[in-house]
Order: sequence, then C-alpha cells, then structure tokens
Amino acid sequence: MRSADAVLTPMGLRVGRRRMPVEVGRGGLTANKREGDGATPRGRWRITALLYRADRVRPPAPWALPIGPGDLWSDDPADPAYNTWVRAPHPFGHERLHRPDGLYDIVLTTDWNWPDAVPGRGSAIFVHCRRGPGRPTAGCLALRRADLAWLATRMPPGASIWVP
Repeated sequence: MRSADAVLTPMGLRVGRRRMPVEVGRGGLTANKREGDGATPRGRWRITALLYRADRVRPPAPWALPIGPGDLWSDDPADPAYNTWVRAPHPFGHERLHRPDGLYDIVLTTDWNWPDAVPGRGSAIFVHCRRGPGRPTAGCLALRRADLAWLATRMPPGASIWVP
C-alpha cells in the first residue's frame, strides 16, 4: 500500500498510521452494488476528482474544483450521462452537489462504475463529510470534516481506497 492509499478497516479508514472514524452505507458493504440499495461497494476505488463548496471552504488542495448551485450528479440509469457530473437544467434524475447541509462541502469522487458506467450498477460513490457518528450514508464513505480535509491533501487523482 502506498502512503497515499487508504483502506477501510473495522477500526475506521486507515491511511498510513492514521485511523479516522468513518460511516458506510445504510445497506452495509456489498460485492453486488445496485442503484438505490444504500450499500457501499466493496473493491478498490481510485480517486478521480476533488470538489469543494467555494462559498464555504477554501480549496483543500491545488487541484480541487469548485462546485456551485448548477452542479449536479446524474443518478438516473436511463440517463446517457449516468454517474457523471452534469449541469442544471438536467432532464434526468440527479442529486445536487451544492447541498444546503454541508455533506458535499468537500468531496472526493471515485471511479466506482466510471468512466463507462453500467446503468443501475451504482452512482455517486464519493468520500464526503459525515452527518455524525452512527449516521450512515446512501453508499459512500463519510468522514469528519477535519479528517476529510486532511485526507484531501494526501489523496491525489489515482490514489486508491480499498474497501474489502
């Protein structure tokens, strides 16, 4: 494992010697991810981008991309742009990246079911801010904001997260 790589363990997300509390999907871990199942997919994810809310936080790393009110992520298996970053207006199902609750103030996007997405295999598998201890995600990994900001400086594009 490279020093920039991370692994999910029963004790949290481990990067080198550092362990951080992490939340997973409400459906637990799965080897058979499906859209809407609430499960976190097992496997090796590669980091593809770092997004942030420029109106709330400073760029966590020089390569970070700002998100604004028109930024969305397609989660509709019928959408030709399924599991990609899209802009409003968007006629297919999607989720807003510019959220009022702060969960996506810092987001590491992953290559789960990307770039050649299989419809229904799962979308928007990110590493983002958590709601709080014991509050699961819809399939992502979620960290405390301070831990996520720390991780964002150490996980460049191509770095991996292993979810066994």
